[in-house]
Amino acid sequence: MTSTRLKDKVCIVTGSAQGIGLATALKFANEGASIAVWDLTQAGIDEAVRQCREAGAQAEGYVVDVTQREMVDAAVLRVKERFGRIDVLVNNAGITKDARLQKMTIEQFDRVIDVNLRGVFHCAQAVSHTMVEQGHGVILNASSVVGLYGNFGQTNYAATKFGVLGFTKTWSRELGPKGVRVNAVAPGFIKTHILDSIPDKVLEDMKHRVPLHRLGTPEEIANVYCFLASDEASYVNGAVIEVSGGMTV
Repeated sequence: MTSTRLKDKVCIVTGSAQGIGLATALKFANEGASIAVWDLTQAGIDEAVRQCREAGAQAEGYVVDVTQREMVDAAVLRVKERFGRIDVLVNNAGITKDARLQKMTIEQFDRVIDVNLRGVFHCAQAVSHTMVEQGHGVILNASSVVGLYGNFGQTNYAATKFGVLGFTKTWSRELGPKGVRVNAVAPGFIKTHILDSIPDKVLEDMKHRVPLHRLGTPEEIANVYCFLASDEASYVNGAVIEVSGGMTV
């Protein structure tokens, strides 16, 4: 029997045409939620929407570049018009453009800041008004273990993921009294397309840094997002949940 932990909740998942975002959209769909798929490519969005509907959910797709505030505001309005409200935002969209400090270009730095930090701000601010008016809502932000401990060659990415934790702590204080919970998830090494270009030997080394001796799956991150989005997490606010197989122990 299909679980209904998110029954009747309207959920926006950014960057949900692939990877952790897609796994989260599908998990939410299977738990009874209505899904708004946000991403950059129409083909990817259409396929994600198809899979969500196949799981029995109401789902709509929207082409949204989270760095463009006008697109974000327009998509929020369309989601409200289609579904009547917004219960959950998963700020999943993010990119990497790695380089060591001495070699990182200004363009690499700015692009990652723009998507991973400014984009999270745009989306959260855009939905916050609706959630406060409703008197309830959940904002979930994608951080990373890199946002807890840093990582070689990821000055820009680490800055954004540390920054997202600052957002989470601040917004949980500001919005908590208004019925809106804000939490963050910090994944470790997760098997997604981002790892496709990494040599097998490096992947093996990564696995051995994790006590469970394996990479995580997008579904394992989606499970945590689902818990945090559900009423089961009704007293969880301002938290950062590391999902890394114990790699930082």
